Amino acid sequence: MTDRSDLTNLPSYRQPRRSVLSARRIALMASVVAGLGIAVHGFSPSTSPADLFSSPAHAQVNNEVKKVDRPIGFADIVERVKPSVISVKVNIKEKTASNDDGDDSSPFQPGSPMERFFRRFGGPDGIPGLKGGGRGRVVQGQGSGFFISADGYAVTNNHVVDGADKVEVTTDDGKTYSAKVIGTDQRTDLALIKVEGGSNFSFAKLADSKPRIGDWVLAVGNPFGLGGTVTAGIVSASGRDIGNGPYDDFIQIDAPVNKGNSGGPAFDTNGEVMGVNTAIYSPSGGSVGIAFSIPAATVKSVVAQLKDKGSVSRGWIGVQIQPVTSDIADSLGMKKAEGALVAEPQKDGPAAKAGIESGDVITSVNGESVKDARELARTIGGMAPGASVKLNVLHKGQDKVVNLTLGQLPNTVEAKADIDNDSGKGASKGTDVPKLGMTVAPANSVAGAGKDGVVVTEVDPKSAAAERGFKEGDVILEVGGKSVSTAGDVRDAITAARTDNKNSVLMRVKSGGQSRFVAVPIAKG
Repeated sequence: MTDRSDLTNLPSYRQPRRSVLSARRIALMASVVAGLGIAVHGFSPSTSPADLFSSPAHAQVNNEVKKVDRPIGFADIVERVKPSVISVKVNIKEKTASNDDGDDSSPFQPGSPMERFFRRFGGPDGIPGLKGGGRGRVVQGQGSGFFISADGYAVTNNHVVDGADKVEVTTDDGKTYSAKVIGTDQRTDLALIKVEGGSNFSFAKLADSKPRIGDWVLAVGNPFGLGGTVTAGIVSASGRDIGNGPYDDFIQIDAPVNKGNSGGPAFDTNGEVMGVNTAIYSPSGGSVGIAFSIPAATVKSVVAQLKDKGSVSRGWIGVQIQPVTSDIADSLGMKKAEGALVAEPQKDGPAAKAGIESGDVITSVNGESVKDARELARTIGGMAPGASVKLNVLHKGQDKVVNLTLGQLPNTVEAKADIDNDSGKGASKGTDVPKLGMTVAPANSVAGAGKDGVVVTEVDPKSAAAERGFKEGDVILEVGGKSVSTAGDVRDAITAARTDNKNSVLMRVKSGGQSRFVAVPIAKG
């Protein structure tokens, strides 16, 4: 009998092992080639390694590799547009730095959400020497800008040159020029400057079309004094409202921008300016990838007026407006939460003269639908004073057309005195309004509250009224479209709304000298 362990010494046993091993090695090589995305044609297990690398298939593999293109970059665009971008340096005298943190650069109210989360990234911030107090020093600030014409007109941000005693710009080739401020517009944070000493500057074109979300964007500017810096990203959103004012309509981009980029351009892939960089979202002060640009359409309109007369005139109808929420729409019997609700028309303003009243909803301007209060403000503000407009208005549940002539938006807002915080002291406790969680008293019984409406004397912190922002001292003027002067009037109006199967009742409230409408949910039964 033959010992089975001796079979390993037989030639007939070792030869198949080498064949299997070779086949395995070849299969592994083939899998690697396939993993590289390269097709190997005509391969079979019988092909030897030497045949594999000398076969026509290998020549085809090499040809395929040579056809792979390099990634497309932005160098050609940058080379063309970069000479139009400038660094802006300003000197501001008698700057007071009074912030205990040593950062007096924020233009927002200390402690406000805007001050905490949004930071301007130009002007006199990020510059050594600002920390600490003191008057009489010369503070240097820096930002960015870009030429819009060969004769030296350039665009930057208002907050970059605001209050500047001296403005200098440095071009991409390192030359420095003096500049003067032609005009500024605080509401859109734009400024037009004129560079002296040249007539053949490279300039950029403002785009005619709006960018789409997802389009490439290139930001060029002077972050932290590092002039000529280029970053890339995409348009991540549009129509952003960052709480800067009624004309907010920012493009949101994710191209990295930082302090010093203010006033610099955001280019599209056609080499045209889609927007002017003006603010960043930054809890830390540095870039976290969210920046905001003023759209080119707004820049065109503002710059044209600044060049012509050094200031911007806007249309004005004289109303205090607020958004139409779903609760307010339900209270007014509207199918959609659209339009702008008139909280209060200004006395002797164009709207008041034309018959527009508190509680009216402006739904369209010259036949164009109004989506919300911000859109109405931008639409009217974009028109010239003296223009005639046709407004479609929902008035007490009925549609009507109002024709009026626009006035000019005042440069300053008339201050209104706040109601005395102690106005509720000494007044009667008030009468409870059931299921709303507040008590009210006739306004004429509370010193300083006026003659109209009822004053809120107490609010349950866990009530529906507290959730809607009611506080002691607020004056309720109307409930459900009817004037009220007693707690009984308030109860009757709520009962009427409940009878009409409404989920909420609309109240016109005066607080701090300003009027607004509040939709308060009402319990059934």
